[in-house]
Amino acid sequence: MTLDPDAVATVTLDSYSTLVDVDAVEDALETHTAVDDPTPISRSWRERSMQYTLVANHLDAYDTFYDLNRDALTYALAAHGADCDADTREDVLSAYHDLRVFDDVRASLERLRAAGYDCYVLSNGNPEMLASMVEGAGIGDLLADTISAHELETFKPAPELYRHAAGRAGTPIDGIIHVSALWFDVQGAVHAGMNGAWLDRTGDPEEPFGPDPDVVVGGLDELADVLEA
Repeated sequence: MTLDPDAVATVTLDSYSTLVDVDAVEDALETHTAVDDPTPISRSWRERSMQYTLVANHLDAYDTFYDLNRDALTYALAAHGADCDADTREDVLSAYHDLRVFDDVRASLERLRAAGYDCYVLSNGNPEMLASMVEGAGIGDLLADTISAHELETFKPAPELYRHAAGRAGTPIDGIIHVSALWFDVQGAVHAGMNGAWLDRTGDPEEPFGPDPDVVVGGLDELADVLEA
């Protein structure tokens, strides 16, 4: 598909890895545990967290993203021989309330808003997580609203979540572009009828599986360029 910027009225953005850097949890792992190298634990944590959301959809076993994230952290620590007590795990988990915002976020959102696009966060994160993320990133004044998977108790890439977002935004689904650093999130949006923008901040290879994104950008500033903002 070829993106038509003139057909887009609304931009939805994923949160984690798109607006804020989840790799910042490595600092929390270093601070609160005795691990020598937090990187593999952080990666296992993130991967397991995503796996839990996908499995939860199929098993009808919804729990909040924060709680699933706690379970994923427990697994990742144990898998790397770094198991620790519950209080320590809570200290590490709380890093999700204070993640570093990517440098291009505010200026790009300002450009999009100035160009007339309504901007929403559409995330698996539960409302409390999104509230702290928006506050920490300092972007509340640039967002029309946040839309949480908790509202439907189902996670991405379930098509009903993207359709729900279109209803919440009051925009026809084909008039929305969803931006995410997560390949399956972009594919879910495209499958549901949105335009999909893959935010490839790390130069990952293209996915050979599933529908292609409508556009690939290396940063949110590039997305603003594409949308002529």
